Amino acid sequence: MIYFNNVTKKYRESVSLEDVSITITQGEFVAIVGHSGAGKTTLTKLILAEESPTEGTVFFESTDIHKLSKKDLTNFRRKVGVVFQDFRLLSNKTVYENIAFAMEAVEKSEEDIFQDVPHVLELVDLTSKSFYFPHQLSGGEKQRLAIARAIITQPDLIIADEPTGNLDPINTNEVMNLLKKINDLGTTIILTTHNKTVLDQIKKRVITLENGRVIRDDKEGKYML
Repeated sequence: MIYFNNVTKKYRESVSLEDVSITITQGEFVAIVGHSGAGKTTLTKLILAEESPTEGTVFFESTDIHKLSKKDLTNFRRKVGVVFQDFRLLSNKTVYENIAFAMEAVEKSEEDIFQDVPHVLELVDLTSKSFYFPHQLSGGEKQRLAIARAIITQPDLIIADEPTGNLDPINTNEVMNLLKKINDLGTTIILTTHNKTVLDQIKKRVITLENGRVIRDDKEGKYML
């Protein structure tokens, strides 16, 4: 599904990624780990075509992401949901409206919104908070809302960038169980994290970056930093 072919990314004098070749297949749950500055954020930005590689290519299925036209790039990004550590919710919209807005952005009909939003609210256990605003939610609820917004358009891939970084252990557990449930339904998950407990919990493939290079690629949840 996602294939990095000898990818290097340089910023002036520094190298953020160096000669990275990895394959992530449809339906996988993959954790990307590494210390700050290891290249995790750069890797995700390359997948979203927010950055371009200095050398090498990044493929989505058989398509070179960085050769897409502006229109095709927009269509590609609709296949990817992103969950951020800082939530990035719309503070002036309710829980329901935050999710509906994501559907409106991809031109879904009012009928689709009316049908789909309640199902996703149920999946993330926020039905009772539908008309709350973000400031009325706990950290865990905000992150579950962010996940709901990311999945409402039924993306092929979700990139979760340190989604538990600001959460306590109980909320971390809830968010990870939710991501596992979404993965079980067939959505590919790419998770960046520093949290060893998270990796021990999910027991999925772990790719370790160090100074921009892949130094480990373990099939099941090994944290070796």
